[in-house]
Amino acid sequence: MFPVRTGLIIWVSDVKAARNLEKYGSLHYISRKMHYAVLYVNAEFAEETMKNIKRLPYVKKIERSYRNELKTEFSGQFEEKTRFYGM
Repeated sequence: MFPVRTGLIIWVSDVKAARNLEKYGSLHYISRKMHYAVLYVNAEFAEETMKNIKRLPYVKKIERSYRNELKTEFSGQFEEKTRFYGM
């Protein structure tokens, strides 16, 4: 139903020019202080999109997000310890 998306963290030298990344996918966030942008693209076209983005003059480095690969389901095998640390 929904396409599988993957995140790309793109380190840029010019934050104003980073707004042009919208044409490659969904631009989620731009950090003005740390000079990076978070872009979500379709997973099946991610490699091709990365090649096109690397050619841009203001792009320093591209990293792939590991969020899809992390386990987000947790088992309840550990007992809850919050009652011991309460006031």
